[in-house]
Amino acid sequence: MVKFMIIFHHPGADVTEFEAGYARFLGMVEQIPNITRRQVVTVLGSPEGESKYYRILELYFDSQQTMTAALNTEAGQIAGAGLYEVFRPLGYEFDTAFADVFEEAGGATPHTGESNTP
Repeated sequence: MVKFMIIFHHPGADVTEFEAGYARFLGMVEQIPNITRRQVVTVLGSPEGESKYYRILELYFDSQQTMTAALNTEAGQIAGAGLYEVFRPLGYEFDTAFADVFEEAGGATPHTGESNTP
């Protein structure tokens, strides 16, 4: 499984304006074919206090080939252009990334009994 991530920086005082643009953009994203899962993360902060990030939109696909094909469709191209057309004129920053996803059940790492600390 792979995912395409859009990491939005905090919009500052213009949260309402950002949310209106985000809703418009999400309508474009929903037209992209073969998305198996969509996850939206709203960043609450960081251990250092306020985070420069505000929201992360994650689009999951079965494979890199499927993701590439989906993003190259007309709907994918419209959403890609929309990302820049909606957010850049308003001065909102974002980063994008592709990631390979590995999910494991549980959440505990097995220990061998050896310590890695000196």
